[in-house]
Amino acid sequence: MSFRIHPAAALAPALLLTACASSAPASETTGSSIGAGGPLASVCPETVVIQTNWNPESEHGMLYQLLGPDPVVNAAAKSVSGPLTSGGEPTGVDVEIRAGGPAIGFQLVSSQMYQDPSILLGVVTSDESVMLSDDTATTAVFAPFEIGPEFVMWDPERYPDATTIADVTAAGATVRYFPGTAAFEYFIATGLIPENQADPGYDGTPAVFVAADGEIAQQGYVSSEPYLYEHEVSAWAKPVAFELLYDAGWRPYTNALAVRASEVDTQSACLDKLVPILQQAELDYFADPTAVDQLVVDLVEEYDTGWVYSEGNARYAVETMTGMDLVGNGDDSTVGDFDESRLQDFIDKTVPVFEGLDLQPLEGLTPEQIATNRFIDTSIGF
Repeated sequence: MSFRIHPAAALAPALLLTACASSAPASETTGSSIGAGGPLASVCPETVVIQTNWNPESEHGMLYQLLGPDPVVNAAAKSVSGPLTSGGEPTGVDVEIRAGGPAIGFQLVSSQMYQDPSILLGVVTSDESVMLSDDTATTAVFAPFEIGPEFVMWDPERYPDATTIADVTAAGATVRYFPGTAAFEYFIATGLIPENQADPGYDGTPAVFVAADGEIAQQGYVSSEPYLYEHEVSAWAKPVAFELLYDAGWRPYTNALAVRASEVDTQSACLDKLVPILQQAELDYFADPTAVDQLVVDLVEEYDTGWVYSEGNARYAVETMTGMDLVGNGDDSTVGDFDESRLQDFIDKTVPVFEGLDLQPLEGLTPEQIATNRFIDTSIGF
């Protein structure tokens, strides 16, 4: 099995890859002749290209929901394409969904978007938007997650009284995380994780956690690792306890769909019609994820990047995303919109973190520069 190493989870080291990584190979065209009809035909590119930040997984299920029947897989390019559909009806354009992570040399999606102008939308979490707001600025237009799935996990047998990250560090646990991860730099700076208990040596594999026999805590995704450690890591094979980074005070919009900041206006006619389709795709996916999850599992096998994703993991991810309200409407009746005060709070927290890492976000950065509700249809929600 393999564990995720999202490029956005290790932002500072990923910058080192940006300068040397080349653009991902272009995918095959779909060959579909969908004609001029449909709401997107006259306003969007003939192929709407979406760059994800990892291999196919259920966390991206709402994107794969857009694919019509009989999608075309380009295993070499790690992409899949077909008519872009909504509610089973063609929209007049095609969609191409590209894998990230190993498929693009683990570089950041924002950097990939600026290298390849054919990409319309990229999966960009808020901390990446803040960090790169000066040189490779992106503006998010749709937030599929209300609460991010990032978490810290630990052994409940070793730390039976711990319910929070603060509890487990107070009990003496060292926390392993990807080097340069902004959230953990913030937690160290604020004292939630004492500096002498912070270990930026996590590489995405379970070996050290298992070998430590429950003494350490570790970064992960609540929509994946609890299932993997209990059911697929045979050397562990028991539950883990955890706290979401969101509940500990770190609240980015995870896996938001973003455009290059300069294209908010130039692509507005497309985004006006496309973003509501993305909102509806999320509702449709979670209403019946079975077919899309099977496609995701099949794509992982065909792409053959070393990442392994089982049907059980996919089911668990969906159950967790809905059961823990990671996806939903938030404080209103709309799916996919952004809260300005939450974004401002996040900017206030992240800018000092990145400055401490010798990175410089755009001076005077505002919420409107990294995310907008301009294209959201407020009538669409769970």
